[in-house]
Amino acid sequence: MIRALGLILALALAAPAVVSAQDVPEGATDAPADAGLIGPPLAEDVASPIPGIDYAAWQRTAERSAAISESGTGSTFALERMRNDLTGWRDQFLDAQGMNVARIATVRQQLSALGEPPAAPAIEDPRLVARRAALQEELARLRAPVLLAQEAYAGANGLIAEIDSLMRTRRADALAARGFSPLNPYHWPGIVADLGRLSVSLGKEVRVTFTSASRLQVLKSHLAQVAFSLLAGLLLLVRGRRWSARALGWVARRGGRGAGVWGFVVSLGQLLLPWVGLVLLVEAMRVSGLPGFRLGQVIRAIPGAGAYVIAAAWLADRLFAEGARLPIAADIGEDHCRRAHRLVVALGWFGTLGAVLRAILAAGEIEPVASTAALLPVQILVSVVLFSLGRTFASAPKAPADSGDFADSATFRRGLLLFVGRILVVVAVLGPALTALGFGVAGEALVDPTVRTLGIIGAIMVLQSFTHDLHRFILRREGKASDELMPVLATVVLGLASLPLVVLIWGGRAEDLGEVWARFREGFAIGETRISPTDFLAFVLIFLLGYLITRLLQGFLRSTILPRTRMDEGGRTAVISGVGYVGVVVAALVAITSVGLDLSSLAIVAGALSVGIGFGLQNIVSNFISGIILLVERPISVGDWIEVGDRMGIVKQISVRSTRVETFDRTDVIVPNADLVSGQVVNWTRGSPVGRLILPVSVVYGTEVPRVLAILREIAEAHPMVLLNPPPSVLLYDFGSDTLIFQIRAILRDVNFILSVRSELNAEIARRFFAEGIEIAGMARSNTAPGRTAASAAAMAAAGEEPADHDDELKHAHVTHLADEEDGGLTGTA
Repeated sequence: MIRALGLILALALAAPAVVSAQDVPEGATDAPADAGLIGPPLAEDVASPIPGIDYAAWQRTAERSAAISESGTGSTFALERMRNDLTGWRDQFLDAQGMNVARIATVRQQLSALGEPPAAPAIEDPRLVARRAALQEELARLRAPVLLAQEAYAGANGLIAEIDSLMRTRRADALAARGFSPLNPYHWPGIVADLGRLSVSLGKEVRVTFTSASRLQVLKSHLAQVAFSLLAGLLLLVRGRRWSARALGWVARRGGRGAGVWGFVVSLGQLLLPWVGLVLLVEAMRVSGLPGFRLGQVIRAIPGAGAYVIAAAWLADRLFAEGARLPIAADIGEDHCRRAHRLVVALGWFGTLGAVLRAILAAGEIEPVASTAALLPVQILVSVVLFSLGRTFASAPKAPADSGDFADSATFRRGLLLFVGRILVVVAVLGPALTALGFGVAGEALVDPTVRTLGIIGAIMVLQSFTHDLHRFILRREGKASDELMPVLATVVLGLASLPLVVLIWGGRAEDLGEVWARFREGFAIGETRISPTDFLAFVLIFLLGYLITRLLQGFLRSTILPRTRMDEGGRTAVISGVGYVGVVVAALVAITSVGLDLSSLAIVAGALSVGIGFGLQNIVSNFISGIILLVERPISVGDWIEVGDRMGIVKQISVRSTRVETFDRTDVIVPNADLVSGQVVNWTRGSPVGRLILPVSVVYGTEVPRVLAILREIAEAHPMVLLNPPPSVLLYDFGSDTLIFQIRAILRDVNFILSVRSELNAEIARRFFAEGIEIAGMARSNTAPGRTAASAAAMAAAGEEPADHDDELKHAHVTHLADEEDGGLTGTA
């Protein structure tokens, strides 16, 4: 029987195969033996168009999200879940957009190597045509997943935006919806009944807690742990602030370096110790097993509620306590400080009361109007404190007129205090009024976020003072004014970092912040290239690395290589500057190409910039090109003595835009590079410091000419700065109205010492002429200032005095560089 059943089953299974074999047409005998068993592929078996992503599942999610968005239905929980799913899909599609990047770039390079197809395809080799078609097909295949990922990303992005819009609309409707006013007597019986039922249920739970044998048994089994947590919690809660205050006083009395830093660190104990005490008390109640469900909810809310009063007391001490060093204490005055201290502490206590009351109300199922009525007294108390605090800030005394260098800062802080004070007054009046009129959600959404935002502002002010103290402590600048830039920048960073927290406080959702981050992470597109923040960070790091390498190479050349060459100082400076420019450009190009930015996509931007440069940046570009010419041709170098217009001095620095020249009276003249290239410049020390001095000497008529010539030649040849090859020459240069005018023409080893040489020669001439009985006449008018005689000039030179106008003396010294010699040069007489 069993064999018969098996035979029948085998025949039944073989029948379809026999039928399929009979239906096979001619010419198909080479088909696989099991071809008849393979049917059409199922949809799930088809490969996903985007590798690594379940595209079918994404389509189902998209359809479901689109249906919810169109209908506008669905609970907030369902919308949040749907949004989270869409966010996950969007992240996958964003990552998939970078698929096949390297392979796509390779295929594009291959197509570029083949060139553009000719206008007449018949004249192109068929092999090139076939190869180009194959590469284009390969490129299309590689780009298909990327394009699909971009399309899916756009779809997910749009669906997320639709859900966010729907949830924002619901939030706005809830804020604008008017409910029942708790001041309407019609609702008072229901309010009293709801609150009474809640009180009764909590009372029953408390009685059950302390009468249940099972719960008492749990307490006995964990009695030691409960006792330890209770004792430790009570000790920290009661004594923690006092211990921290004693330690803080000891740090203040000790003083010394870093007192502000250590004082802030110790003051954190006033925050942490009491809060840890609350946590230990809650842990003791949890371990004991006594609280029921509702009472447990209330107890678990105690640490968060207690944080209000603990943080408020800490901020009040840091901002307004006696001896507080923050600027706000000086801005509002001593009396206002004491009042603000009390108000901030009271605000903390009322905040804690409100948080505990909300936890109690959340533990029971009561109507919203009853909950609003129960919270309204606390809201009124908070608003009264806010009103008083706002009046305190707004009525603070004005900053003194003699605030010194920080008068603008004090004025700004005073204006900010006035603004904050007015805002607090408005919120204190508007919040309870909205709640009383039935807009309970709007009133609650206005008062409580204001209190929390005020706490964040106070915390930023405390941290700002700490950053100042820390900066001075690290740089060993104790006792100096807080006018450094880095602490101010740190304060700006703290303010920006607190913005997400402020957004969450004022009703923003974490999803909204995530959406901002997604937009930031998405980056921006330049042509076909998308730049993300990670790409930008890579660009910055690579550029900084290249710049650092360039600076190290410049230092190596300056200290090791170039000093061993025969280059002068100007040539070394030119080489170092050129290496710096080339290094910066190379670093920028490497950084750009490393992030995958196609430089050809910047052609339009470059064209627009060229138009702007042509119209508005002509002088800057002209000076830049002139700076490059100065570095390459080197008509002037660092250390040269030049004369530009009516200015004369030493070249100290040649930069991209301008050249810095230091005059002889130690002032800096910034000369645009274009003036040095296109204008007339006199370079007294170009290539060599050797130069010529022409010194006029006048004597009265009747003096023996050969005798004067011999004395002047001896004086010139005896001076160590005067070259003897070519030798100095002494000439009877001219006849004046009552004088004989002689000239000493001498080549100096270093023309930079021309003034000292002139002074020494004049002093020696005065001494020798006096000894020889030769009378010195007044100098020619063309070479001396009116009323000045040669004797007086010689006397001034002998006394070591320099002329009043250094530049004029240099110009009247008739200095001529050997390269500009007009009467003989080095081969003739000087």
